[in-house]
Amino acid sequence: MVTQAGPPDPAGGPSTSRRRRRLRSRPAVRDLLDEALAGVAARPTRLILTTLGTVLGVAALVGTVGLGQTAAGQITQRFDLAAATRVVVQPDDKDGQEGEAATQLPWDAPDRIKRLNGVEAVGTVSNLEIGDDLVQNVTGLDEGAGKALQVMAGSAGLWDAVRATLQTGRFFDQGHDQRADKVVVLGKHAAERLGINRVDSQPAVFIGDEPYTVIGILDSVSGRAELNDAVIMPNGAARNAYDLESPDAVEIRTAVGAAQLIAEQAPIAIEPNNPSTLRVDAPPKQGAVRKGVESDLNALFLLLGAVALLVGGLGIANVTLLSVLERISEIGLRRALGAARRHIAVQFLVESVIVGFLGGLLGTAVGVILTVSVSWIRDWTPILDNRLAFGSPLLGAFIGLVAGTYPAWKASAIQPITALRGT
Repeated sequence: MVTQAGPPDPAGGPSTSRRRRRLRSRPAVRDLLDEALAGVAARPTRLILTTLGTVLGVAALVGTVGLGQTAAGQITQRFDLAAATRVVVQPDDKDGQEGEAATQLPWDAPDRIKRLNGVEAVGTVSNLEIGDDLVQNVTGLDEGAGKALQVMAGSAGLWDAVRATLQTGRFFDQGHDQRADKVVVLGKHAAERLGINRVDSQPAVFIGDEPYTVIGILDSVSGRAELNDAVIMPNGAARNAYDLESPDAVEIRTAVGAAQLIAEQAPIAIEPNNPSTLRVDAPPKQGAVRKGVESDLNALFLLLGAVALLVGGLGIANVTLLSVLERISEIGLRRALGAARRHIAVQFLVESVIVGFLGGLLGTAVGVILTVSVSWIRDWTPILDNRLAFGSPLLGAFIGLVAGTYPAWKASAIQPITALRGT
């Protein structure tokens, strides 16, 4: 015989017991958030200090990565303007005898290369063999204090090709070259060693026994750093004084993106009958270089940001653990009233996540403001990954979750009787 179950007992039958177990196992999300927010807001000073660690960590992460990406963009941009537009052509000495080149560059090589589309400036440069001759300022002749400086020769187009700028004076031009005028331009380091800092009084230097008038002092060059330490004279003067037979190299400045094409065409333009006797130094493709620079900088700044973020996570863990120790009586009372261990653990986890999310949100704002401010001061174009900006608050919440795991487990392990007895 089957006995039918009667209506649920108002005093507490099977249905009531199941309902109580269900409510006890699944606390309302709203109640959980209310309790967590109340626990977080109960100590505002501690909340500010705890959040500050996460704010600094996330701000450091967002700011360093943002500034790293921005700096990488500026570095690659400048690299493109300088190195990625430079092509150098010189004789290939692999077939030479006793160090002599297999071929010689013609003096009119710059005129031949200028005809190529994409060439913006071109000039020749040579290192001169001056033997034991020293370079000295005319005011130091009585002392005999000569300097062993590198002496070089160049064409009038060299300055534009290497993006040279002047501290003072002027460059020698094609007229100086054709007349073989005995004039020189000093590199900035060479000028310092010779004690020359102005040219308005037409100072002279002696190379061996021959005087040369200084008409300019370099400030900076791109690609030919040795020019800063040298004394540079026109090709015409070098041919007369040192029997310079041909240029050592041709410096070419191209339009952006034209370097690879000019590198292929230049040897044919200079030596159409045997272009293989010339060696061409051309920049690598821009894309690979840019990616390499950006990758290296991003890895460095990401590591620094991760360390700062770790410090913020440890701050959350320490403060949450301290909060557990201070609220032992509250935890014991909740357990005595029927709260399960998981309820206590979830409450402290939610509190840690809230703190981490607030810190991540504020830290993202600080990091973005920092990136934009530094870029504005330096006149850069700010570059910031949107995924980082929008994902950082969630990252802060995740750090809070990880940091609060151990304190939450510690809180859930407290026994009601032990907690109440301790109070």
